[in-house]
Amino acid sequence: MTVLRSVIKGVGSALPEKILTNAEIAARVETNDEWITQRTGIKQRHVAAEGEKTSDLATKAAQAALAHAGLDISAIDAIIVATTTPDETFPATATRVQMNLGMTRGFAFDVQAVCSGFIYALTVADQMIKGGLVRKALVIGAETMSRLLDWNDRTTCILFGDGAGAVVLQAESGKGDTTDRGILSSHLFSDGRQHDLLYVNGGPSTSTNVGSIKMQGREVFRHAVDHMADVVLHALGSNNMSVTDLDWLVPHQANLRILNATAEKLSMPMEKVVVTVDKHGNTSAASIPLAIASAVKEGKFKPGQLLVLEALGGGFTWGAVLLRW
Repeated sequence: MTVLRSVIKGVGSALPEKILTNAEIAARVETNDEWITQRTGIKQRHVAAEGEKTSDLATKAAQAALAHAGLDISAIDAIIVATTTPDETFPATATRVQMNLGMTRGFAFDVQAVCSGFIYALTVADQMIKGGLVRKALVIGAETMSRLLDWNDRTTCILFGDGAGAVVLQAESGKGDTTDRGILSSHLFSDGRQHDLLYVNGGPSTSTNVGSIKMQGREVFRHAVDHMADVVLHALGSNNMSVTDLDWLVPHQANLRILNATAEKLSMPMEKVVVTVDKHGNTSAASIPLAIASAVKEGKFKPGQLLVLEALGGGFTWGAVLLRW
């Protein structure tokens, strides 16, 4: 049986020039490099310059992904941007990226699932490819999380950074089994009862302003480890696979302690976990595509290897994508 698979043909990333170190944060709030590193694993993060928008970072990442794929924007049928920090309340940031890239055909829209946004966007694009609506899609995760921070709150201002990552998805024929290249399955979940554990206290229909991030860190940590380990097992089990079949885990880069605890729960060596949180901080929907781009640049992924991408974000939302490179 021949089926359509969504294969990653190109990857790209973009980071603001400004790097904010732990020492610089310590000059603003009562903290220090040792405290931040011990609790999060983060050593630095990139912060957007004044006037640098989410769409600017998304555009640069998309251009890099297109160049890596050897494609012109004229080949792309759809642009999906996962972001929780759009340029404006409307229109979609994706349409700004569409304009920036000179794309005059197809369509563009945003997806909002916070840190799980890229997993959700990738799933939407995959289903559109399988359904025959598009042949090639740009899927982007882009954030300027620094715009949502209370710089007097040391529990949150140390965690987040800005950046964007992008992939080009292309339809290719597969045999319909787990030896195929491309996305093999996607698994999405949410639980709105956990809203108060991680949210932004602003929005057009509430405060009419942007607001800032509020988080109950200990509870978020507990849920993250449980859900991120469980969703990996769910994705593998749904394909009659086990952790031993997995070559790489590409998790949302929220906190190194979460990544270590998840790997331990899965009995998976950290050598198989892609880690970029030390350099980027938590870039929300951008973290997974940034991690993919970093791993590709370092030559980590080999053709035929099995990957799980996974994330948990505010909402709560969580999910995983199982794919063969």
